[in-house]
Amino acid sequence: MQLDRDPVPVAPPAGKISGNKGAGPLVERMAIIGLGLIGGSLGLALLQGGLAREVAGYDREEKAIQAAMQIGAINSPASCPEEAVAGAEVVILAVPVGTLSQVAGAIAPALAPGTIVTDTGSVKGAVVRELEGIFQPRANYVGGHPMAGSERAGIKAADRYLLENAVYVLTPTPATDAGALQRLEELFRVMGARVITMDPEEHDLVVAGISHLPHLLAVSLMQTAGELAREHPLALMLAAGGFRDTTRIAAGDPVMWRDIFLHNRTAILTLLKCWRGQVEALEGMIARGDVEDLQAALQQARSLRAQVPARQKGLLPALHELVVTVPDRPGVIGAMATALGNAGINIIDIEILRVREGEGGSIRLGFTTAAAASKALEILQSKGINARVL
Repeated sequence: MQLDRDPVPVAPPAGKISGNKGAGPLVERMAIIGLGLIGGSLGLALLQGGLAREVAGYDREEKAIQAAMQIGAINSPASCPEEAVAGAEVVILAVPVGTLSQVAGAIAPALAPGTIVTDTGSVKGAVVRELEGIFQPRANYVGGHPMAGSERAGIKAADRYLLENAVYVLTPTPATDAGALQRLEELFRVMGARVITMDPEEHDLVVAGISHLPHLLAVSLMQTAGELAREHPLALMLAAGGFRDTTRIAAGDPVMWRDIFLHNRTAILTLLKCWRGQVEALEGMIARGDVEDLQAALQQARSLRAQVPARQKGLLPALHELVVTVPDRPGVIGAMATALGNAGINIIDIEILRVREGEGGSIRLGFTTAAAASKALEILQSKGINARVL
């Protein structure tokens, strides 16, 4: 799995995007194709942050276009992709990986010469090669991948601050225009993202390990639990807490993940082989009763996990959780949610852990940020509700 880490050479710079840095919009007209979570969030950041004067948008679902207009993610609805990109200085393709080449082929003839085009797909190697062939030399294409996500999908889940403190990967190649790369780096940094550049193939291998492989493992764990539940019906009922957290990524869109797995199959198969070796080694330690090696493996995993950034957004953000003990009284959960809602705190996940009739029970609440969880803890405790950080 060794990859060449030499800097990626780029071509001489092209013309700059219009707009003055820090003194007005960086872009006069943007176009976003695909108005889901990512496309909608980018649109909100561009318009509400004053980074673009006009954001044209198109989605194959008319209701998504209408919703994007209502929330202010776009201010120029388009009836087709070609209309959206006409006259745009920058185009963002926020569509599923499986449809990128089709959309690219449709819009390419409508692009003005020198237009900067990027995408948000989570697979880059083959995609970058194909899209460079479609867009060049008419437009300047740069592969991109915002490493941010949410448990929810669609335009209604769009968040202006989705990219805050998130890593945004750009994947230049020797054919990439340096000016286009520079302007995209500037744009995404102003949105609050931490922009890094990677070789497309290296990106695919790394993302296969930290995102695609974990999703496959979550799927296999759920299937294993399903098999177990056939003979032991209580299995899924007992599968809460750690199991629920470990497998929550398996709740992702099956069609989107199908396309990701198939488009990044080479890297995923490489990582699956590596993972299989790790599992077989652990299996051998358990079968032999090898206390020392098993403990060493567990300790190594614990140490490696401590190196994972805790304050950096990922494809699926970590939950910040509280456990709340509530009395057995009608309306208590509603009153608690209302108190938090009045303070502008959004509960994104809720789970009833234990309930005893006449005594009450414990509830787990999930929040997107540590600050929200801390504020919720303060509010609940001020109302005499027993709550603690999980």
